[in-house]
Amino acid sequence: MISRLHYITQDIESATHVELVEDVCKAGVDWVQLRLKDKSYEEWKAIALETLAICRKYNAKLIINDNVALAKEIGADGVHVGKQDMPVAKAREILGADFIIGGTANTFEDIKLHATSGADYIGLGPFRFTSTKQNLSPVLGLDGYQIITSWCKQENIHIPIIAIGGIVATDVENILNTAIYGVAVAGAITNAQNKTETIKEFMKHLNYEIVKTN
Repeated sequence: MISRLHYITQDIESATHVELVEDVCKAGVDWVQLRLKDKSYEEWKAIALETLAICRKYNAKLIINDNVALAKEIGADGVHVGKQDMPVAKAREILGADFIIGGTANTFEDIKLHATSGADYIGLGPFRFTSTKQNLSPVLGLDGYQIITSWCKQENIHIPIIAIGGIVATDVENILNTAIYGVAVAGAITNAQNKTETIKEFMKHLNYEIVKTN
């Protein structure tokens, strides 16, 4: 099942990606996307293997950002591909049916393409401006989500859509009211003074205890 809270790692000076993943998994996060920048394949692989061990320890899913070859080599749970990266259909061809594949979308057309290409979920954004991503697509906001999810309903597209981009816990209820399935979070958790309490707040707004036991 696709989780409703996705945690995305990012580079910060005070902690490594592995340390961040340990912290959030300990606090109850069960879906981690490892997103690394400017690393060689071997560096990325070493970090990914450590991260995978932590995710297995806490029974969390590990999704590798962009790197299909690495996801396959280490036996991660899946991969997330951006709009400028490998197409979902190609990733599915390489990984097969058992891997989770997510695709980034900014428009209804993106969603339609990913859904017909074999994606398991969509990362739709940005919700608002965020400094964690370069070359940001047009901001969607609540109105954009409402319009796009309405089109999905009309076209009978029922793929889980995950909102992403500058989201904080108090945004969640309004986002879910647009028929969005869940949220992906980086900075609001990574930069929180108390990550555990911040994660609990997200989970409360997502009715996470109910979702996890269904």
